[in-house]
Amino acid sequence: MKKNKYIIQPNIEDISLYEKVKGLDQEGERISAKVVQERPLTIYLNNQEIVTLMTINDYPEYLAIGYLLNQNMINPNERIRKVEYDKDIQTIVIRTNRKTNYEKLLKKKITTSGCAQGTVFGDIYEEIEKTKIKSKTKIKKIWIYELSKQITLTPSLYLEAGAIHGCVLCKNNSPLIYMEDVGRHNAIDKIAGFIFKNKITTNDKIFYTTGRLTSEMIIKTVKMGIPILISRSGFTAWGVELAMKTNLTLIGRAKGKRFLVLSGHTRIT
Repeated sequence: MKKNKYIIQPNIEDISLYEKVKGLDQEGERISAKVVQERPLTIYLNNQEIVTLMTINDYPEYLAIGYLLNQNMINPNERIRKVEYDKDIQTIVIRTNRKTNYEKLLKKKITTSGCAQGTVFGDIYEEIEKTKIKSKTKIKKIWIYELSKQITLTPSLYLEAGAIHGCVLCKNNSPLIYMEDVGRHNAIDKIAGFIFKNKITTNDKIFYTTGRLTSEMIIKTVKMGIPILISRSGFTAWGVELAMKTNLTLIGRAKGKRFLVLSGHTRIT
């Protein structure tokens, strides 16, 4: 197994992402522990406030764009005219050539099971149930083991401080883009934003997450057009049902040389 070079990976040297807090260990000894930062980021689409997310805020532009994509507020062919980020007031504005107004859509909100409280707006569930992934991309069993090992051993904020989730875009047995955040939905949105900005083809990719395989994770993976989703964690029933309906390959509890496949097993060789 060759050592892979990431396009993006967690930057554990960025001291703005955590702070050191003094405390005591189980023996009563004084210690200094790293704790992850959590900051609000308010996203605007043109002149309309959409949402405030709690995030480590390392890639605000990717997060904002990915969030709007996954909520159907911008489309994959959208022309983004300008991005305005103000660190002092923790606000980012995505400006498009197209006029937008999502007042009615914002009223139809579903709070999901995502960490740091995820949200899905509008009729996304109904749309996803009508989607079928047609990719013929295959994944070898050995790639599942290799990806899990490489990602687990990659230096990360999780290994440094914990209290964080990771998502990774992969091709074959090579992890390419590794994003972390306090909520796994933020991490996946940042990858969606990166894919959009860099025009990356997704129908030959594999997606890995450290979090549970919930309906929200299935929806966002399907919306990105990725045919295979892997997690070291477990499944929810609705997540499995959506994966089956959309022809998504769903692999969970991937640890060591063990895993379970509850949807799309024909892509595994």
